[in-house]
Amino acid sequence: MTETSSSRPAAGAQEAPPSRLHRLMRWVPLVAPVLLWAVPCWVLLHTGQHWPGPVAPVGTALFAVGLVVMPLAMVRGHGRRQQDGAAILGDTLLGAIWVLFTWSVLLGALLRPALALTGTGDAQDRARIVTWAVLGTAAVLLVWGYAEARRVPRVRRLDVELPRLGAALDGTRVVLITDTHYGPLDRARWSARVCETVNGLEADLVCHTGDIADGTARHRRAQAAPLGTVRATRARVYVTGNHEYYGEAQGWVDLMDELGWEPLRNRHLLLERGGDTLVVAGVDDVTAQSSGLAGHGADLGGALDGADPDHPVLLLAHQPAFVDRAAAGGVDLQLSGHTHGGQIWPFHHLVRLDQPAVAGLSRHGARTLLYTSRGTGFWGPPFRVFAPSEITLLVLRSPRRGA
Repeated sequence: MTETSSSRPAAGAQEAPPSRLHRLMRWVPLVAPVLLWAVPCWVLLHTGQHWPGPVAPVGTALFAVGLVVMPLAMVRGHGRRQQDGAAILGDTLLGAIWVLFTWSVLLGALLRPALALTGTGDAQDRARIVTWAVLGTAAVLLVWGYAEARRVPRVRRLDVELPRLGAALDGTRVVLITDTHYGPLDRARWSARVCETVNGLEADLVCHTGDIADGTARHRRAQAAPLGTVRATRARVYVTGNHEYYGEAQGWVDLMDELGWEPLRNRHLLLERGGDTLVVAGVDDVTAQSSGLAGHGADLGGALDGADPDHPVLLLAHQPAFVDRAAAGGVDLQLSGHTHGGQIWPFHHLVRLDQPAVAGLSRHGARTLLYTSRGTGFWGPPFRVFAPSEITLLVLRSPRRGA
């Protein structure tokens, strides 16, 4: 691996304009909590069930308490106080009520008419059937989703052909981990097991495309420390994600450097074999410029400065949305994370408003391929529902390997 460009302030970098999702998100803190708690409360308790005694008033009171406690706990957990216990409570409530809201809407809209159409019971019977169906479905999905979130991700392997890749680099093994999100739940043992899995893949290049943790490097160091045990025959490279800029990004850059990873902050390295060359470049996250941190900002021109334009380029960029710039810059393959594949179904529909891809391999423009990982860890709610985590092994292929 040969280093050919140095990190520099992104003086010419331009921050991407706010997306539709970002504009919508301005209203979410006010409207979303009320909807999330009010809709299930109405569907489960007040649509003709005629529950005996105190069931309805007590249940309504519990929903009201949840509406108040969840945002308060999340503010205390993820705000300036950084109280891990509060974060765990708020995040868990958020995941649980999202699942309950989703299935209250779906089963309330679909199951109730189906029961009426088939003549099942009277109105009260149908209302109670819907309630128990929602509660049962939510309980099963939350238990399963928790297990999915806490397990070591399965390895997803795929071959990716790059037309400009030289034959000598055919078979180059690239392992991608991303969005580990070390956080309030201590996952140091999980982190060590993830690194053991990565080491078993015998990678030439190991990449981490950001969102290492929620919190500062000082607070999450123990969970991130196993990353220092990761092995690669050529290099271990890292770029920042948006969550680093919520928790002293430079501290994470310094820690990854200390652990033996190459922070590709708007610069590149060369992977060379048998006379063929692959440019491995990285950029800061697109939110870096607005962070106010001196010298941080996504700068593709700086990342490729000095690189031979005839060599294929592998780019690390945290957010898939950067692919438009990558395609314009002639990048062959961009590796990204950020989306978590939606994490808890059907949140991926909202992700699509903000990102050009949610998961998997996609083509953008004439040359550029984008691989979007569903992420290795999870953010916030400790659940993954129909969006499994992954460790990705990409085997790079040359069309000239037969020759």
